[in-house]
Amino acid sequence: MTRAHFDLEQAWAGNVPSHWRWSRNKELLAESLSVSPEGTEELLSVSHLTGITPRSEKNVTMTAAESLDGYRLVDAGDLVINTMWAWMGALGVSKQAGIVSPAYGVYRPRPNAAFCPGFYDYLYRSTPYVMEMTRLSRGIWSSRLRIYPDVFLSMAIPVPPLEEQRAIADYLDRETSRIDTLIEEQQRLIEMLRERQAAAISGAVARGLNEGVALKDSGLPGAGPVPGHWDVVPLRYTITFQEGPGIMAADFRDDGIPLLRVSSVRTARSTLEGCNYLDPNEVDRRWSHFRVELGDLLISASASMGTVSEVTEETAGAVPYTGIIRIRPGRMCKEFIRWFVVSGEFIDQVNSLKTGSTIQHFGPTHLAQMRVALPPIDEQLRIAAYLDGEAAKISRLIAESERLIELSKERRDALITAAVTGQIDVREAA
Repeated sequence: MTRAHFDLEQAWAGNVPSHWRWSRNKELLAESLSVSPEGTEELLSVSHLTGITPRSEKNVTMTAAESLDGYRLVDAGDLVINTMWAWMGALGVSKQAGIVSPAYGVYRPRPNAAFCPGFYDYLYRSTPYVMEMTRLSRGIWSSRLRIYPDVFLSMAIPVPPLEEQRAIADYLDRETSRIDTLIEEQQRLIEMLRERQAAAISGAVARGLNEGVALKDSGLPGAGPVPGHWDVVPLRYTITFQEGPGIMAADFRDDGIPLLRVSSVRTARSTLEGCNYLDPNEVDRRWSHFRVELGDLLISASASMGTVSEVTEETAGAVPYTGIIRIRPGRMCKEFIRWFVVSGEFIDQVNSLKTGSTIQHFGPTHLAQMRVALPPIDEQLRIAAYLDGEAAKISRLIAESERLIELSKERRDALITAAVTGQIDVREAA
């Protein structure tokens, strides 16, 4: 056994109560190599977020193996470690029987071991213990680190009296449940705020801000009636648009004219993030008419883009890559364009035009078929100003909720760490 395996005991020595004893994982657990002969048991998922849960309850996009025979058997109370993702905390003590990938490690409590599953589920997934496993993992890159059975079983582990383990687990179940409920409430609030913003955009863009005016049916998907003085016209009559050219990797250079990528237009103001470069002479010869100008708007050619990016002094003169659409104002002003292209009415038309198609993006041919309910310019500016104000309010509320979620998660982690190291007397906290 190397000296490194004693470091955790030394690091926690000042925190762990003196009546707790120290042991090695191998004295509490033994690796289980039992496999399923037919693979008919419940397939379990191992996550750094939720621990061990049935895979059927997860939204997993990865395709499962055709046959699960040879998968490792798991009993309730077994510790399961995703060997490849232990450094992220992808492990936990299972509450039910099932099977897991043969690439995972399964460790079964030894008979008569002082091992409360609930307590050790919290301890093994606690930040300091995961950090210690990460430090002892082997691999060239951080994303390829592995924690092997011999190393894990040699690691130091605190062993409180069994009754105290149960008390700590019960305490953490109660306290983390309260924190989790608060986090869920804030996540629901964020969803509601985003729905409110989407409704505000659609209401203003498709139906205007005026009350008591004569309305007419726009015929646009989801738009309903619009003010009678608005013109319902093809989108191509109100703006000009052009998608960037398809350029081969062989044309990329180490410097020259920037070639903007989708990563360059993920914020309100375009950047050179992730861009490539093109030979200036080739740009002049082949792609000069694609170059963007200061004040142009850029969007990703995806119905789920959600962001309109404005060309800045940094990106002016660059060429947008295929998948980026450049938009220039016409009868529709720049301020109104920003809100129209993220509105439900715009997305609904994109989706309608893509019906029955295998394409995963839209382009100028789709934009050319769209229509828009167009207010006069002064009203466009009023609507845009109103939506700017509403968006600022909602963004502040969302930021506050996200901060509260972050603080709650930090408190949860700190609470678990304090409890599993004995820094909280659960008898006094009960």
